[in-house]
Amino acid sequence: MKRERSLARYLMLSLTGALIAFWLIAIAISIQVMREEYDEVFDSALQETSERLLSLVAADLQLRAGAGHGLSIDFNAAKQGEYLTYQARSMDGNIILRSHDAPETPFDAPLSVGFHDTERHRIYTAVADDFTLFVQVADRFSHRREAVRESAVTMLIPLLLLVPGSYITIWLIVGRATKPIGTLRGAIATKDGGNLAPIKDADLPKELKPIVRSVNLLLGRLRAALDVEREFTANSAHELRTPIAGALAHSQVLIRELPDGPARNRARTLESALSALGRLAEKLLQLSRADSGIGTKDSEVDLLGVLDLIVRDFERSGNARGQIEYDDTSGGALTRAVDADAFAIVIRNIIENALIHREPGTPVEISVDDNGVIRIVNECPVIPPAEIVDIKKRFHRGKTEASGSGLGLPIAERIVAQMGGTLLLRSPATGRTSGFEARITL
Repeated sequence: MKRERSLARYLMLSLTGALIAFWLIAIAISIQVMREEYDEVFDSALQETSERLLSLVAADLQLRAGAGHGLSIDFNAAKQGEYLTYQARSMDGNIILRSHDAPETPFDAPLSVGFHDTERHRIYTAVADDFTLFVQVADRFSHRREAVRESAVTMLIPLLLLVPGSYITIWLIVGRATKPIGTLRGAIATKDGGNLAPIKDADLPKELKPIVRSVNLLLGRLRAALDVEREFTANSAHELRTPIAGALAHSQVLIRELPDGPARNRARTLESALSALGRLAEKLLQLSRADSGIGTKDSEVDLLGVLDLIVRDFERSGNARGQIEYDDTSGGALTRAVDADAFAIVIRNIIENALIHREPGTPVEISVDDNGVIRIVNECPVIPPAEIVDIKKRFHRGKTEASGSGLGLPIAERIVAQMGGTLLLRSPATGRTSGFEARITL
């Protein structure tokens, strides 16, 4: 699965990588500059040392010659590492004096004033005025490379602290800079059919305001389209109720007047169709109200009293009389800041759905637990999980021959969501091997 690209992560890695790259480039340039400067300093020290040593060696040789004894040099002196080595050579190139680290063979450098490079040394030759004495001082290239290397390591050590420190700093800066994006994303995520109010852009940076304006424009168009749809649905359903009721009354009169036979049977069929059409018109009105957002209310309502009233209303009706088992002995309280009429629509739709789709001869069980969770259970074959997802869709009736509009459960779920609750549908019912359960938590 392809990993989603993160803008914040991209910025943090890019900025940290760029900072490290610039730091390394700066170190590389600094090393090059230091190498050139070190060469100048070492060359100057090498030349100065050679010239001073020349005068000292010349004076020492004169003193020894005046004293009347030969030159005696102890080559077994205690040895220690030296940065510079030297050789004093005569005009014919022989070594007459050398440091204890200097080779016993002459340096591979001509007897002429100036610098000369060998494979391992940088050599400067100083010459006496009479060209009888030459002093050659050698500086190892390894010493110079060591000095440059130590300087480079000294500059690289802060980078080890700079990388995590800069990453954390950039993470904090990027997190703060992208916080308005998260705020805008959260504001957009709250928008649905019941909340299409414009998004406020007062606290957002100017880079995001064009996006907010575009989203608000889209929300306005969507709000206008939904308002037209809801108005059309509500007006159509409202206007159809009266003619449907009139046609239903005429069909009932016709049934009473017609004798038994095919004509009376067709009249009964007409009555059933008109009744179904009337129920559909009622559901369309409820759907229009649900889409308009009727779930919440400022004041709290005792929902158990509303539930008792609806259950008694069903028990008094002819189709549901004796078909409902209501357990109202939990003793719990169910007081919420919701609209009582909206809650009644939810309960009525779920009970109607249970009565329609239950196994013949089995009751619909309604109960409220101590936590205020309402359970409505009816007996039926087990419904697959995929089909439970589908029956939440509008006008989806599932695999059944029972009558229904396919709107009851979607309307109930819509209103419960507006109330801030959940409507859980499951099959089989809790503690059973079959059945269907609707659980409302507010």
